[in-house]
Amino acid sequence: MPRKQPSSKASPDAPPLAGLAGRLLAWYDRHRRILPWRAAPGERADPYHVWLSEIMLQQTTVVTVGPYFRDFLTRWPRLHDLAAAPLDDVLTAWAGLGYYARARNLKKCAEVVAAEYGGVFPDTEAGLLALPGIGPYTAAAIAAIAFDRPATILDGNVERVMARLYRVANPLPKAKEELRALAARHTPALRPGDYAQAIMDLGATICTPTKPKCFLCPLTEDCAAYAAGDAETYPRKLPKNARPQRYGICFAMIDRRGRIALERRPEKGLLGGMMQVPTSEWRGSPFAEDEVTAPVNGRWRQLDGQVTHVFTHFALSLTVFVVSGVKADPTYRWVGAEELGDVALPSVMRKVVEKVLLSG
Repeated sequence: MPRKQPSSKASPDAPPLAGLAGRLLAWYDRHRRILPWRAAPGERADPYHVWLSEIMLQQTTVVTVGPYFRDFLTRWPRLHDLAAAPLDDVLTAWAGLGYYARARNLKKCAEVVAAEYGGVFPDTEAGLLALPGIGPYTAAAIAAIAFDRPATILDGNVERVMARLYRVANPLPKAKEELRALAARHTPALRPGDYAQAIMDLGATICTPTKPKCFLCPLTEDCAAYAAGDAETYPRKLPKNARPQRYGICFAMIDRRGRIALERRPEKGLLGGMMQVPTSEWRGSPFAEDEVTAPVNGRWRQLDGQVTHVFTHFALSLTVFVVSGVKADPTYRWVGAEELGDVALPSVMRKVVEKVLLSG
């Protein structure tokens, strides 16, 4: 049988938490954000909602995630529904959130939990870490928020709060373990789920990367950087390397019915399993004219300008060639303009398709 989930609401007879955690929770009780995946005060969080939101929030903002989260719950209200969904449908619903390996792992994780755990998530960090797509931060967040385990989370918000509280001179990412140890000092045994959400809310709304609102912060008496007047200089970071530039060529083929040819990218690697306009390799130097080999013969024309897209580790510039009136080769998937919304196209390929359609 599934284990009973403990409530994160403190007992009426329990004394208030003292120290930093107590001040932060008192602030949270008054100023907590209302988020679509967050349980109301005193209610138990739904582990499915917590897991889904935490996967979506990796490298993505709360504002961006909100509509995606609601759409996923409309399509797949229960974990079993998501586990049974076709992968293409999940990838299509995910399009625009980026980091598409997360979507593939989301589907795998749902399948594993449905098949091997009876649809019930493990309630410990160790158990959660055994699932596809769940790393240390996500395991700690789910354990704390969904099951009220005293797990220490360490996302960018928590790193920033701890770095300022203790004026940690060591720069990121080298300082991560030091910051984790500092964060663990303050993780309370009482209401750890609320505390985890409180410290993330504090970093997101008060202890912001620039122009922190220290005058509104409940932890100013604890904060060494506030006392020194240099909070905005923390956390310290190593200089970033310049983002490399890569180049590629897209070959847009339009058949006699006005449909565009698409193909699936390899399952592994960047944008794995997503659909794309047939594309060359992406490399570090532009292609010379004699290096361009089109997939079919025809009267190809080069579109003006480039399609540009910035990934985490490199920037991409794509030259687009178009040919019309070709025979529909079954090697490709031929899609009409009205069907493109139902195809798992990553953002960069949506840009390519839009450019092709606008070119006439």
